Amino acid sequence: MKKYNVGIIGATGMVGQRFAALLESHPWFDVTALAASPRSAGKSYGEVVKDRWMMSTPVPERFKDMIISDASDITAVAGKVDFVFCAVDMPKEEIYALEESYAKAEIPVISNNSAHRLTPDVPMIIPEINPEHAEIVESQRSRLGTKRGFIAVKSNCSIQSYVPALHPLLNFGIKEVSVCTYQAISGAGKNFDTWKEMVDNVIPHIGGEEEKSEKEPLKVWGRVVGDEIVNADSPIISAQCLRVPVSDGHMAAVSVKFESFDNKPTKSEVIDIWDNFGGIEFPSAPEKFLTYFREDDFPQTKLHRDLHCGMGVSVGRLREDSLFDYKFICLSHNTLRGAAGGAVLMAEMFADKGFFD
Repeated sequence: MKKYNVGIIGATGMVGQRFAALLESHPWFDVTALAASPRSAGKSYGEVVKDRWMMSTPVPERFKDMIISDASDITAVAGKVDFVFCAVDMPKEEIYALEESYAKAEIPVISNNSAHRLTPDVPMIIPEINPEHAEIVESQRSRLGTKRGFIAVKSNCSIQSYVPALHPLLNFGIKEVSVCTYQAISGAGKNFDTWKEMVDNVIPHIGGEEEKSEKEPLKVWGRVVGDEIVNADSPIISAQCLRVPVSDGHMAAVSVKFESFDNKPTKSEVIDIWDNFGGIEFPSAPEKFLTYFREDDFPQTKLHRDLHCGMGVSVGRLREDSLFDYKFICLSHNTLRGAAGGAVLMAEMFADKGFFD
């Protein structure tokens, strides 16, 4: 595999920092540009993040002296990179315009942002689940008038916990899903030092999360028809999203009902399906995508969020439900599998398919 020069747009925020940590020694991607807001532009990366570095590992040495570019100076960034990761903290309309401007400048954009998630010709890919959606890129390029440039987005961090567990069960005809997510504070770009009111507290509302949790899985499970991705018609998903006093790791309590009692899988069949659900072979892919724990008190956030370098999904407590057919617990690392790590894995998939050439 050839090496690609990449940029991180929004490099100073929490997800941007996670990108920097993940890409420091990546075998395929070489970071050649860091970009952020005008107030950070012209300064060294180490200078800007020294008092707000939020990763458990130190600031990567190779990035400390790298001068930050203005994210809006697309020409300057474009001259240094083959594609960019985008994790900016801006109003949605501005993100939409910025990402499209990069794409129109023939720079592919792998986005962690939500601005383009519901754009019909923008693929939202979990590589183990819907890699075939990459084919919509040619339709998007036709709309944008580009040869190389395009936008691909990572889905919301919360759905990366439970959608992987539901996906291999779709063949049995899932009718309804009820899910409650318990989401870490890093999902808001904060830690306990910057959000002290979250200590010993639970907030029963996260703006926009419930709508995303109900709609985005249907796009992931949709199909390419002509020049757009058509959402799946089912299942119906009802979601509640809570912010809990946890640093990293989104947990989901899931209940699922199947279309037909006669076609419902047995409990042992479900566990066997999870145990044997195939993975993929890319540098950031986990050794095992889904891990089912048979202990009654697993998975636990603190113990299992870093499973397979934070890219594995944990599942447990499968049991009969009095209203639905089954209920179970899922867990994933929200800034790794759910954010930067998932985006890097998606970029590896696009690189392997030749989309950056």
